[in-house]
Amino acid sequence: MADHHASSDVAAQAAAVDSAAEALLSVWDAAREGAADRVSGSQLRAMLVVEELDGINLRGLAGSLGMILSSASRLCDRLVAAGMIERFPGRTDRREIALHLTKVGHRLLEELRAERRRRLSEALAQMSPAARQALLRGLSEFSDAMAKPASESLTA
Repeated sequence: MADHHASSDVAAQAAAVDSAAEALLSVWDAAREGAADRVSGSQLRAMLVVEELDGINLRGLAGSLGMILSSASRLCDRLVAAGMIERFPGRTDRREIALHLTKVGHRLLEELRAERRRRLSEALAQMSPAARQALLRGLSEFSDAMAKPASESLTA
C-alpha cells in the first residue's frame, strides 16, 4: 500500500512539474516572439547550436538539428543573409565551412535571454524568499537527476 501511495505522490508531483514546465515554456515563447520578426524558430535553434558549438560545420549542424544537409544549408543561407551567422573556411580542412555567430547574432541571443530573465524575475518577485530558495534547491536536484543515466537514477 505504501508503494502505491508513493507512486501516486510521484505521479501528482510529475503533473505539477509538467504544469510548471508549461509556465516556463510560455516565458520562453513570449521572449521568442520578440525575435520572431528577425528569425524563425528553426533559425533560432540553429543559432543556439552555433553559439554552443562555435565553428561547427554544416554537417554537424544538420545532425544537431535533425535535418538533412540541404535543408540546413538553406537555413544557413537565410541566417547569413540576415547577418546572424557567418561562414569561414575550417582551420584544419579549408574545404570545410565553419559557422560562427556574428556580433548581431550574439546580440539577438543576449536580448532574448535578457527578456526571459526579466519575465522570470517578475514571477520570482511574487514568491516569498523561502519559496524561491526551495525552488532553486529543487531545480538544482532536478537538473542533477536529469543528468544521471536512467538506470542510475532508479538505484539511487
